[in-house]
Amino acid sequence: MTSAIASSFLVPCGLAALVASGSAWAQPAGDDRLAAAGAASLPEVTVSTSGLQLGVSEMTQPVSVLEGDALVRQRGATLGETLEGEPGITGSHFGAGASRPVIRGMDGARVRVLTDGAELHDASTISPDHAVVSEPLLATQIEVLRGPSALVHGAGAVGGVVNVLDGKVPTAVPSKGYEGSAELRAGSAARDKAGAVAITGGSGPFAIHVEAAGRDAGDYRVGGGWEGGRRVPGSFSDTRSASLGLSWVGSSGYLGLAVTRQTARYGLPGHSHGFEGCHTHGNHLHCGTHDHDHGQDHGQDHDHDHDHGSVPVVDLRSERIDLRGELRRPFAGVAALRLRGGFTDYVHDEIEGDAVATTFKNKAHDLRVELQHEPIAGLRGLLGVRSAERKFSAVGEEAYVQPTRTRSTGVFLLEEYRLGDWRIEGALRHDRQSARALDSDVERSHHGTSASLGAVWRVAPGYALGASVTRASRAPTAEELYARGLHMATATYERGDTGLRSEISRNVDLTLRKTSGPTTFDVTLYRNSIRHYVYGRTLDELDGLQLLQYSQADATFTGIEGRVRQALTRHIGLALWGDSVRARLDGGGRLPRIAPARVGLKLDAQWQSWQGDIEWLQVARQSRVAQFESATPGYGMLNLGLTYHGGAGTATPWQVYVKARNLTDRLAYSHVSFIKDAAPLAGRSVTLGMRVAF
Repeated sequence: MTSAIASSFLVPCGLAALVASGSAWAQPAGDDRLAAAGAASLPEVTVSTSGLQLGVSEMTQPVSVLEGDALVRQRGATLGETLEGEPGITGSHFGAGASRPVIRGMDGARVRVLTDGAELHDASTISPDHAVVSEPLLATQIEVLRGPSALVHGAGAVGGVVNVLDGKVPTAVPSKGYEGSAELRAGSAARDKAGAVAITGGSGPFAIHVEAAGRDAGDYRVGGGWEGGRRVPGSFSDTRSASLGLSWVGSSGYLGLAVTRQTARYGLPGHSHGFEGCHTHGNHLHCGTHDHDHGQDHGQDHDHDHDHGSVPVVDLRSERIDLRGELRRPFAGVAALRLRGGFTDYVHDEIEGDAVATTFKNKAHDLRVELQHEPIAGLRGLLGVRSAERKFSAVGEEAYVQPTRTRSTGVFLLEEYRLGDWRIEGALRHDRQSARALDSDVERSHHGTSASLGAVWRVAPGYALGASVTRASRAPTAEELYARGLHMATATYERGDTGLRSEISRNVDLTLRKTSGPTTFDVTLYRNSIRHYVYGRTLDELDGLQLLQYSQADATFTGIEGRVRQALTRHIGLALWGDSVRARLDGGGRLPRIAPARVGLKLDAQWQSWQGDIEWLQVARQSRVAQFESATPGYGMLNLGLTYHGGAGTATPWQVYVKARNLTDRLAYSHVSFIKDAAPLAGRSVTLGMRVAF
């Protein structure tokens, strides 16, 4: 416990110390190398999720943007794995096939995943063993907005918004008639192989885009000393993705359509058949013919045909149609009119042995229209409307949620005002949602109004101070309302509550940024108080199976996250990053699966065509646990990256890269994972890749 507390304090103390000394480093010095480094500044990246096409330094809320070489180096097999190295973000980690971003201790429906501004409909919000239907190898940029202030994308995203940008719908015709990229990579931990290709071509006003990606990975290798052996049984993953898009592109905008198909087949480690037949007696669990008695060794007497030595397999198929368009200055007073629409047909079978045990289906469609107006009395902004419907069903042994239909509608307004060195932003949103259980014909409706107010003050050249205050309303999901049954993948028996009310979140963010000079940093303090917070309260536990009742209580999340980099010479820099979050119920008690504090120290270098970095990541022990939850030991990892860029100035630039993780082969566990003991994190892993653009 002492080491965990020390590590938790190290994050804010270390960040504060570097920030405090940053202004001193930024002063003119006699060292010519530092003076040269100080002349540089971080390139401004446009954040499309902002709604007003703002730069990172103009945002009132904290934001991360991965693009270019940084995205190539960081992307992994899943979206959660790709983003878990960013401050405040971890991955849910369910083996190798499924990992969703967890932001500031919040996951599931509280973190909204978008594809170029439109919601990505799959089954990943329902359970952590369900994959996010997004291929990182085909992403051109990934944006993460932390906290609930991005109201234009839904008030329910109180944890944050992840927007994956891609080129599947062309927005321009290539000047030379075609352009594209191809990438191949291979890794050692899971003997994995992956590749992707994307090509855009066009003539006249028409453009076409074709892309495809595939990856094949076996059971991955863990760090030394695990009692389960050297590899995690059932952690294999095999995915395929392809898309075809066509657009009409004019001088004032574009309109396009894309069809995407993704298939995946991956194992579910840690799945136990020992809970089959378990049910509840009141608020207690009962399995087989044995009464609830924690003092006894509960044998199982079940009559079924499954092979207990096999690992269940998810066989997934998702087909999606995307409609995207933008028209600039369609008529007086309107700067742009944007359209986003999508239809998704998602299904996955959970196969045990040779039989399909459970089938999950999700059919959904949504439409979003934004109108950005010209400045009015100094105000620039947009207003919009979004409507969506989702039909979800589960049939089979683990159909713990009855079929439901969820309809939602939201209207929103975002405005900004600039005055000297100040930028002030306000947003207002109203949402209505109805969730009907189709078997019982029970319907529950919720509505709520959300608002946010933020400001950015350019304190001095290169410095920006941002603050935002948000009140957001989140309606409970259909699963939180209607769940009732055994979920063996997470070893839980879940019960919903149709009487749940909307959550009310009150969030305060304070961010300090420095984007130029030899010292750059981005540090955020936040506090999020949530009234009627919905969580799975554990009522009982029997031989590893937990009875979860979706309940409500007031909760508070507080934390710090940030990154500081000091340029040591023109070519070498030293960076410190970290995060820490505390989550408690206001009436006493802790929330489960909250990520421990982390600190990373990275030395990076760039010389001519070479770029590299070496990083030590220290994760604290998590001993602040909820009832029926076990503590997770801390660990340290040594990571390395090296890239060589070739073909500079030619029509076909290319790069070769190698990245190594956990070089010391440390046995490590993810505290946010439901199956942390059955599926530790990967051990020593070396990935070699090559990418070429043309």
